[in-house]
Amino acid sequence: MHRAHHTWALAIWALVFAMVLGPGSLDLRAESRPVLVFAAASLRNALDDIGAAWMRETGKKVVISYAASNALARQIDAGAPADIFFPADLDWMDYAASRNLIRNETRVNLLGNALVLVAPKGSSLDLAVRHGLDLSKALGTGRLAMGNVEAVPAGKYGRAALEAFGAWAAVKDKLVQTESVRAALLLVSREEVPLGIVYRTDAASDPNVRVVDTFPDGAHPPIIYPVALTRASNNPDAGAFLDFLRSDEAKSLFERHGFTVIDKMASAS
Repeated sequence: MHRAHHTWALAIWALVFAMVLGPGSLDLRAESRPVLVFAAASLRNALDDIGAAWMRETGKKVVISYAASNALARQIDAGAPADIFFPADLDWMDYAASRNLIRNETRVNLLGNALVLVAPKGSSLDLAVRHGLDLSKALGTGRLAMGNVEAVPAGKYGRAALEAFGAWAAVKDKLVQTESVRAALLLVSREEVPLGIVYRTDAASDPNVRVVDTFPDGAHPPIIYPVALTRASNNPDAGAFLDFLRSDEAKSLFERHGFTVIDKMASAS
């Protein structure tokens, strides 16, 4: 069963590469394919810019697959041929390490982020994130959008923060749990829910939402984005792109999108 799943995953990703590279490109030899990055959904805007900059400078191709960190980790475990894994929390990188899916010597904690409470742009809701926060009253008959609290990093951070402020019990039955943080953001942006919990960088990417307040760092575990080469990668360009992610140019782009660069070697190149 596992072997069948592995074969199926490789076939799917072969087709993905074929669509990216054009006819006659089903050869998956390292020299014939782009660098494939599996990245947390919240990294989309920043990594799109960084990938474009790298391709302009090197002429090399990079393909970035965005999804929730848990989904990406399991896809890699099933045999998807990612070269770089870039999740939104330490837990899923630890999972990948425990399954021998990454090269531990390349692993680095690269970025930080913040967690925010957001509302649709036209909302008049005014709340302060503090102990005794009454989200249930603010929601009324509406629901709170957030990533799946058991698996999606933003959802796990959000639950921890709500528990810290004594607000979890009153809202746990009023949740819309999504498969990624960007899906939660979209529900708020479309005014399908009155409130959502997302990353600061997500809020900055969507003009149709506004930040109601920011959760203090101490209310949840530190938001850390680690990155590493995968164990299975044999793409000679993967290490170069990983280095580029730690360069001054990439640092500037990450910061422009609201991330905090925490890798002490990020400006060493």
